[in-house]
Amino acid sequence: MFTEFLEMIERDFGYEIVDQILNDNQLESGGAYTSVGTYNHAEMIQLLSSLSKVTSQDVSTLLEYFGNYMFVTFRKGFPAFFDDCEHGFEFLESIDNHIHVEVKKLYPDAMLPRFESEKNGNEMHLRYFSDRRMSDFALGLIKATMHHYGHGFSVEKAESNTDGTEVLFLIKIAA
Repeated sequence: MFTEFLEMIERDFGYEIVDQILNDNQLESGGAYTSVGTYNHAEMIQLLSSLSKVTSQDVSTLLEYFGNYMFVTFRKGFPAFFDDCEHGFEFLESIDNHIHVEVKKLYPDAMLPRFESEKNGNEMHLRYFSDRRMSDFALGLIKATMHHYGHGFSVEKAESNTDGTEVLFLIKIAA
């Protein structure tokens, strides 16, 4: 995720911004990331905060934007996950029991969020659980998923607890 985050910043904001936010922070890793490494989540928060200051965009907006960016990355890297599903809800329901299982095989140290879903016709309640509190990243992925499968939809984010470790997404497909 760290390498993709920096690539997104370089693509959309320029290398100078990448260099600036790396230099503005005392990072445990020194800002040297690899695609297979596992890094302290606090570094992502530091980088997001710095990017927020530089771009004058709030962290929530940047996280959602990054989620959308990562959807494209995931789609290119793992097309079978998407091709095996015919509907956005089907894909979202597969995250924990299929996708995250496969991700753990590739990245055993990955600390992945957990999702629980409940579907009722054209509505889905998708509950997000993570100590990392990156529900806006998940929101970007959810929106990109629904667009990918061609659904007209709305998503409402309802925090389920005060610390952001549990969030309920209410997803409705337009009738």
